Formats: sequence, structure tokens, C-alpha cells
Amino acid sequence: MNYISNIFKGSAAFVMATMLVSCGDSFLGQDPLSFYEPSTTYSNEAGLKSALGMCDLELKTIIMDGNGNVLPMASNYNMSDIGLYAKTDMGGGFQDNFDAKLTPTSGMNGGGDGNAMQRFWDEGYTGVKYANTVLSYVDKAQGLDDNTRNIYKGRAYFHRALRYYYLTLQFGDIPLVTKIITKPKQDYKSTSKEAIFKMLVNDLEFAVKYVPSQSAMTDIGMVNKEACLQLLAKCYLVTGQYDKAEQTATDLISNYGLHLMESPFGTFVAGNQKTWPITRNVLWDLHRGENVCDPANKELIMPILNFNDQNFTGYSIMRACFAHWGNGVIKDPSGISPAGKNIARNNADYDENNDWVRSIGRGIGCFRTSKHYNQAIWNVDGTPDYQDLRHNRKVGNWVEMEDIRYSNKKSPYYGKNYQLYATEDYVDGTGKTIVHKGDLLCGDTIRSWYPTPLYQCYILDKTAEGNLGANQFNGASTGSNGNLYLFRLAETYLIRAEARFYQGNTTGAADDVNVVRKRANARHMFTTVTIGDILDERARELYMEEWRQPEMTRVAWCLAKSGQPDEWGHTYDIKTWDKQEGTDRTGGSYWYQRLINYSLFNNGIIQSNGISLEYKVNKHNLFWPIPNSAITANTGAALRQNYGYDGYNESTQMWTNWEDAVADEK
Repeated sequence: MNYISNIFKGSAAFVMATMLVSCGDSFLGQDPLSFYEPSTTYSNEAGLKSALGMCDLELKTIIMDGNGNVLPMASNYNMSDIGLYAKTDMGGGFQDNFDAKLTPTSGMNGGGDGNAMQRFWDEGYTGVKYANTVLSYVDKAQGLDDNTRNIYKGRAYFHRALRYYYLTLQFGDIPLVTKIITKPKQDYKSTSKEAIFKMLVNDLEFAVKYVPSQSAMTDIGMVNKEACLQLLAKCYLVTGQYDKAEQTATDLISNYGLHLMESPFGTFVAGNQKTWPITRNVLWDLHRGENVCDPANKELIMPILNFNDQNFTGYSIMRACFAHWGNGVIKDPSGISPAGKNIARNNADYDENNDWVRSIGRGIGCFRTSKHYNQAIWNVDGTPDYQDLRHNRKVGNWVEMEDIRYSNKKSPYYGKNYQLYATEDYVDGTGKTIVHKGDLLCGDTIRSWYPTPLYQCYILDKTAEGNLGANQFNGASTGSNGNLYLFRLAETYLIRAEARFYQGNTTGAADDVNVVRKRANARHMFTTVTIGDILDERARELYMEEWRQPEMTRVAWCLAKSGQPDEWGHTYDIKTWDKQEGTDRTGGSYWYQRLINYSLFNNGIIQSNGISLEYKVNKHNLFWPIPNSAITANTGAALRQNYGYDGYNESTQMWTNWEDAVADEK
């Protein structure tokens, strides 16, 4: 099996000179990739390969930055129905009250433990620059036949479309940059999100025509026709072409040798089996980095490569997303804290049968899941569906806090399971009652008490595993295989379910949702579905895989365009869905309604570990603000700020036709 690492070899000398992007005004910096003379560097196929290689590499750097708290990807969940920022020792910080604190000049980049909104702007336009480099020079490169030239164009179109897909769903109406500029340009106008998506459809239809299928490729990790089809289907949804979205998804499902994996395959990788045994199952194997690109994996459409031969980036997902189970705010029923300890193997107190740090990682609870994700979406007739492999504790895929056992050897409850509340009084040797029956044993239930979909997030931390003194198992470290999915077939079924739903075919949509549920061995099958059922299934299947907030925004847009009702019977007006203000419980977009109904947002002050938190969101937070740094750098024209933020002006001109925006770049 060949990986795209082959592309980097021989071209690294000038590829590594490409990091020329500034921060807030990065879309202005669409300069060529290399310090070398561009007409020479990109005059042949090797130069084009290097530029595409940077596009591929940036697929991961946009969501991970080596930060120990892996916040970039989690920023797509902090304002969603299934997650919240949870690091309470930041004093509430920025991520609780988006209504008050998210502005064009603040809250865009919270630093090491903050959100990464600014990063998505910067990295998004960096990816656009890489793709534009290919598109600007491909017709000038020597020695290429027309078909090869079109393959390069198609792959570059895909990369640019993917960046604009997310940039537009995160930031709304944004500058459209489609070429490398030869002289300074600081008079960009914004382009409407509707116009941008029409361009994406146009470009992706070209890509689908020319980019080869994976079966005709020798390298794994490069853009293939299947990935182009997946993204095109999603763009068809946004543009209201639901029949084309359905047809494209059906083509992808039926004609490219893809199928959902039904049985265990590849390499079995797990943590300390004596503490938390994993019964091998298909979903566990499916989500191990070692198996993402395994030839047996027929569910893979396109991966995000992240192992040592691929300019590895640390991805500490277990540290950032798992509950802080070793926090001193958790005490045992005798009052001893910390009740749980992450103990190294060379420590005299080490117990292989109670070694949780190697089993589930050293979580510090930067990001937590919501009650809707933790409980509601798994309930069938009022009881949890632990038969569903994605929620199955028996096979080890899902871990509740009550599954963890006390690991402080000073505790009289050592080896017994965690309790949230004391089930009896605890009286010490002097007769004093230390803990009363019913006492809360966790002082911070935001950060330190929530379950974990272990099968989705576990990564064998090779560095820690090779060090007997390690007590910090965080995720993908040097030597680890941190490969992830960009696209896989399970999402294709859910895309087709959406397309059918918007056309009024709720039974056909249910059939697609049920395909995914049957593979997971879920108890309940649908006869019809709501849009809420489809989004819930996306949450079950694609946790920390999809970019949740942008996908919710896309669904909200599609719902308003289609006129179909949500699960509460509400319908949305395409003219107003994205231009509403307020924090009350009526109105707003579908994104807003899911947040206030399914998460803690706009439910008042919450006390946790002595900290007052107010998870609050405004209807206009549907889109993030255009960074002020980008606005001030564009001195020759006014960029359009998003509705509800300082600087918004309805009269600010923007392009409503993508061809006009492209013509203005000349």
C-alpha cells in the first residue's frame, strides 16, 4: 500500500518554505507557495504534486495543532447540541457565554485552552491558497496531457471546495479568492454564501468527471472520485437540488465497491485489557487508526493521514475529551479524594487490574458531551439501548463514570465502582459521620462526570506505552497511528436520508437511517423519521468525526429552504432563518432550537466547583463573526460583517454571483 508520503519525498525542501500565511488577513496573502521562482517551481508535475501534498497535509492541521488539549476540532462542538466547553478552572472563560463574549475583536482565539475559531479562518484560507496554487499553474506545467492536467484541476477543486464548504458554514458571507494574485489586492468584497455554494457545485461536477476512483489509484490519502461525490452530494443539499443529492449518494453507495463493515477486521488494538476489557467488535476495529486505511476496510471513502511518515501531528483526544476522572473534586464514599489516580507502572502502588489511565486515557475534561448525547438519543421506550454497539458497555465501547473503579489505595472503597451519590452514611473511627447518605461525591459534574464513547476516541499512545514511568496517556503521540476519517460510507447513507427527507420521503429516509442502525445492532428501527432523528443518528455515528456545528448550520439552511418541519413541527423562513436576534426560547434557526432544547444553553446560571457558569448563545451566533483583523487589513473595500455583530451593515455591498467575484480578481 502506498501512502501520499511519497508525494512529499524529494519536494520537502521547498514545500516546507510554504508557511507564509499571516493570521487574520490570511485570505489576502494568496501568494505562491514557494520562496523559489513560481514559474520554475510549478513548471512540471513534481511541483504540482508538492502543492497538492500540502493540500492533503492541511486536512489534518486545520483540526489539530499538536496542542495537548486538542481544541481545534472540539471548537466545532462547543456551540452544538451535543457538547460544551468544560474546563471549569478557566473561571468560565470565554466558551460559556457566546452571546456576551463572541465579537469580531475578541473570543476568536482563546489560546491554548480556548476555542480555535480564528484558526479555522486562517487554516481555511491557507488550504484555499494551496489549492489556488495548483489551479494557477497547472495549465503552464510542461509534460502533462489533457487528462492528467484535468485530474490535477479536479483534485485542487475538491480541496478548495472543502475549505469553502466549512468556511462558509462557519462564517457565512466571506471573500471568495480563486487565484494566486500577482500584485497586492486589498479591495475584496464578500461573496454571498449562496453564490459560493453554486461555484462549489460547478467545480465539484468537474472534479467528479476527471478525478479517478480509488480502485484506479495506487496511493491512499489522495483525493479520489468517491470523496468528490460525497462532497458534491452535500453541496447539492445546500443548493436545494435534493434529487441530485439523492442520485449522487445512490451512485456512491452502489457503484464503487463500497459497503459498511459488518465484522471485525484488521489489527486489534486496545488498552489495558485487565482493567477494561474490549470484546472485539466491528465498530471498535473500524475506528482504530491502524485500520482506517486497511485494504479490507471497504467503508473508507477518504482518510486524514496522521502517522509518522505523514508529518505526524500530536492528537490528544483522550486527554481533551474524556472526563477528568482523576480530579480531586471526586471523592469516594468515605470522603477521600482524589478517589481515582493515574498511576505509572513503575510505581509501588501500581495495580494492573485497576489501571485506568492506560485503559481510557488521562482525561482532563476540556470538552464534554451533553445530556442529549449521553442519554436521550440512546433511549428506547425510556430505557438505554446498550445493545447498540456505539453505546455498548458490555463489549467496552462505551464507558460510564460508574464503570470506573476507585484507584486510590488509601480508600476503603479501593476497587469498587465510582458513585455519584453516597448510598450510605460513612462514620470514621471516632464515630463522626464524614459522608452522609445522598451526598454528592463529585463537586464538578460539568468537567468530571460524563460518559465516553471510548471506541470513537481511543488511540494507543505509543510514547506513553513505551515508558513505564508514564501516567499521561493522551492519545496520538510520536509513534502512534492517528489516522482518521475524512469521509466514510455510513455518512453517505445519512446524506441520502436527508435528501429523501427534504423531498417528503420520510419512509425512504428511515430506510437509510436503519442501514446504519442495523450495522450497529440498535434495538429500534424507524418506519419514518424526522430531521431530528437524522441529526441524532449523525451524532451517534459521527461523534468527533463530523464538524458538528457547520453540519448543523447546513441542516438548518436546508430545512428553511425545503420548507419541511422539524421534530417539533416548526417551519423556517429562508428569508429570515439566519437573521434573527435574541436569547429567548422562540424563533431563531433550527440550529438555535436544538441548542436551547438539547443542551445547557440559555438555561440560567449553573454552579460547578464554586464557579458560576452561564452557557448562553444568541440566535445570531449561528455564524461566527468575520475577524476584525481581516476587515481592517482589507483597506480598499468593506467586508460584510455577519448579522448581529458589531460592524454589521445590511447595505454593505457583496457579490451575489460567483462569476462576478472571480472576474473582480483580475
